[in-house]
Amino acid sequence: MRLIKDSWAAAESHSDEMGRLFYATLFRIAPETRDLFPVHMEVQRSRLMRALVHFVQMVDQPEDLVPFLEQLGRDHRKFGVVAQHYDAVGQALIGAIRAHAGESWTPQVHEAWTGAYADLATAMRTAAQAERGPASWLGRVVEHTRVGWDLAMITLQTPEPVPYRAGQYVSVETPQRPRLWRYLSPANSPREDGTLEFHVRAVDGGWVSRAIVAHSQIGDTWRIGPPMGRMHVDPSSERELLMVTGGTGMAPIKALLEDIAQRPEQPRTQVFVGGRTWEDLYDFASLRKFSYSNTWVDVIPVVEDDEGATGAERGTLADVVTRYGAWSDHDVLVCGSPAMIRATVSRMLVAGTPLDRIKYDPFTMD
Repeated sequence: MRLIKDSWAAAESHSDEMGRLFYATLFRIAPETRDLFPVHMEVQRSRLMRALVHFVQMVDQPEDLVPFLEQLGRDHRKFGVVAQHYDAVGQALIGAIRAHAGESWTPQVHEAWTGAYADLATAMRTAAQAERGPASWLGRVVEHTRVGWDLAMITLQTPEPVPYRAGQYVSVETPQRPRLWRYLSPANSPREDGTLEFHVRAVDGGWVSRAIVAHSQIGDTWRIGPPMGRMHVDPSSERELLMVTGGTGMAPIKALLEDIAQRPEQPRTQVFVGGRTWEDLYDFASLRKFSYSNTWVDVIPVVEDDEGATGAERGTLADVVTRYGAWSDHDVLVCGSPAMIRATVSRMLVAGTPLDRIKYDPFTMD
């Protein structure tokens, strides 16, 4: 574990070059894999690096790492990945890291990475082979609503319900961006009619998000990958609940609240919804309306820069949430951008919130 972390630290500053070398090597030694990827590889290389960072960070936490790898294995079925591809990926990956690790790469480091990758590939391959459900589902766009110039709410209808759990996310492939997948969280709990609502914000450099917001049309067919993520509310917990969300992280929070409302008993729930301005709290009205008819939930808006805002707390979500205390007796869910999650979780830990009470999905990808 130490050898892996140290050698990665030596190579990580060359992540862009590593990504390019990895894919160049993979397509040379296994040319059939090129058709599994989009024409433009920038997003794919970025995702590879984020996955590697996540793997290295969790290499000494097998209780969290193995479920993550199993999810990836099941998810990769949608690409048409087969068992022999894992050997080619391992060869390309270790070669790319070795080429940029400099003098830190020794025979012992090579052995450590080879063993670690073997474990990684085994976990992914075993989970994929054990999966009996579909590799993906098809959904038709039945509603597309623009909410401002950079945000849209899209509703899909699937012939059969996708077996996700409220709070999880799925990958989607759209006709505007074939073979370029984006991860989205349904904003509703599972429904018998198979409808899924997604909230999508067009982000800078977001090939898929910009196409969805500006060009998706009713009648488009999307492909939906297997559900992923560990966001959920334990029905057996007797603790009260704290939810902290910003941006389109509001979507999984809405799904979780809808799911909780259907249970026989609901925990007392506090929700903080944050944004830079009031305009960023694009769906706050529906959350407030939900709270009016569900007395077990209370919603507090938070804005950072809007000096004219009234009725909202001022500051970042991290500032405001910790201003209220440590929440040490609550179960905590945090949803939003990676930067918001990092800032909020870090501040809550300093304030005294136990780490094992906080749930978030760190592997967030555009």
